[in-house]
Amino acid sequence: MKKPKLATVAAQAGVSVATASQVLRGTGRISEQTRKRVLAAADDLNYVPDARAVAMRSGVNREIGLVIHEISNPLNAEVMSGVCDLLESEGFLVSVLDSRDSAERQRRHLEAFIRSSRSGLIWVPAADTPSDEVDLLANHRMPTVTFLRRLPNSPFDHVGIEDAAAISAAVNHLADLGHQRIAYLGGIATFGVRVDRLAGYHRTLSERSPFGPIVWDCEDNKRSGLDAMIALKNAHPDVTAVVCNGDMVAIGATQGLLRMGLRPGPDLSIVGFDDIQDAAVTTPPLTTMTIRPYQLGRRLARTLLDRIADPHMLRAVTMVPAELVCRDTTAPPAPPARRLAMAGR
Repeated sequence: MKKPKLATVAAQAGVSVATASQVLRGTGRISEQTRKRVLAAADDLNYVPDARAVAMRSGVNREIGLVIHEISNPLNAEVMSGVCDLLESEGFLVSVLDSRDSAERQRRHLEAFIRSSRSGLIWVPAADTPSDEVDLLANHRMPTVTFLRRLPNSPFDHVGIEDAAAISAAVNHLADLGHQRIAYLGGIATFGVRVDRLAGYHRTLSERSPFGPIVWDCEDNKRSGLDAMIALKNAHPDVTAVVCNGDMVAIGATQGLLRMGLRPGPDLSIVGFDDIQDAAVTTPPLTTMTIRPYQLGRRLARTLLDRIADPHMLRAVTMVPAELVCRDTTAPPAPPARRLAMAGR
């Protein structure tokens, strides 16, 4: 079968090509009877308008690029859901590409979106993003919103998290429960978000505990969180609480404790970060710092739509606060007798 064309739809409906085009675009003063004939013909022929041709005629490409790091991370999936739901409700199509935190791979993605004349870009910059990639987008006047990682001297709108304040709140929560030996678990990055979170951890721990910091690196996934929790507890049996770099690490850490015969919460407190959907339904439910990922995605989309509507508006920087959600993985430190029993395992 040949690819259906607008002229074929018009012929089958018994109207001119111009009339068929107006019906399919929802414009013009067309009778209801004619409109139904054209739509029925389009449906019968499986006709779909060529978006490239529409963009060339109108000068508007209603497609958005989204370059993110680790699509497989549930946080990113929930953020993308919010982005796509809002943009699609406004008539935009979203294309998602994963840089895998590679500046070289990211460059190919950005160039591809520029070549296809995307209307805008939502972008989590990769590690070691060179300044010429910022120049690339700026020179092509690509409406851009960066997310999570804020680039130095960036001309773009940005939506980020108040990371240091969030981790400070998590440490204060644990200290208020009576914990003093509080470790930081997860992440390996030496820039951006994790640096800000560690700054909040170090500052608040120095204010609330006489003991020094313990930072235990690991990849931000459940398997690594499980292994790291076991290693951390074996190396530092006096640790009674951990603040995690993300919920995936925290959920893995709870499983690590369970494998050791320990109870997340009563035996060792755990605080996550993000409040992905799994945080509330894991066993036990995870105490975490919520950033409402789906709503955050909608805010990203709205920021980009505002920039597209007004390219000359002042640069917008939005820092979203995180709030503590208390569930079952935090509790006061175990009594001394229980701690002695745990140390003897």
